Amino acid sequence: MNMLASRGQLRASFIRWALFLVPLVVLLGFVAGQLGPGPESAWFQSLEKPSIFPEPKWFGIVWSILYVMIGLSVALVASAWGARGRTAALIAFALHFLLNLAWSPTFFGMQQMSAALVVIVLIFLSLLVVIALFWKVRGLAALLLVPYLAWVCFATLLNYEFLQLNPDADGGSSGQAIERVRIGN
Repeated sequence: MNMLASRGQLRASFIRWALFLVPLVVLLGFVAGQLGPGPESAWFQSLEKPSIFPEPKWFGIVWSILYVMIGLSVALVASAWGARGRTAALIAFALHFLLNLAWSPTFFGMQQMSAALVVIVLIFLSLLVVIALFWKVRGLAALLLVPYLAWVCFATLLNYEFLQLNPDADGGSSGQAIERVRIGN
């Protein structure tokens, strides 16, 4: 017998991991987004928005879909018992996901757009590593992360543009609060 587990056992293992990891990833993403003030804060509302800034409703929709896909991707790798590189891939993902969870509190909570840009570049780089490691374990798991990679690229550009348009509002540039008043349109 050359099989360690039947297809049914592998499927059941994936389902168990997915039932645990998908809600966990969604929950952690939601909680990180709730730490400190968010896009409704006076600070963020006062910022000049880049022309590529989408309607705020899209962020919740996109992140919900992405977190489900991320959870499924991690479940595919976690359920690949005995696969070469599985442990390294899961450790790399855990470190990457900590960076992901740090971005919102850095940008919105601490109002540190420069630091948030550094964090998101690290998110991008670590995601490339995660995708490469996931590919070695389960190709589908890596492919499920490609939309997330595209969104991280967009978010990096958005973070950069916010910083360019609002250099005086970066918490790293000044310890003083800044309030902008617009008169007219």
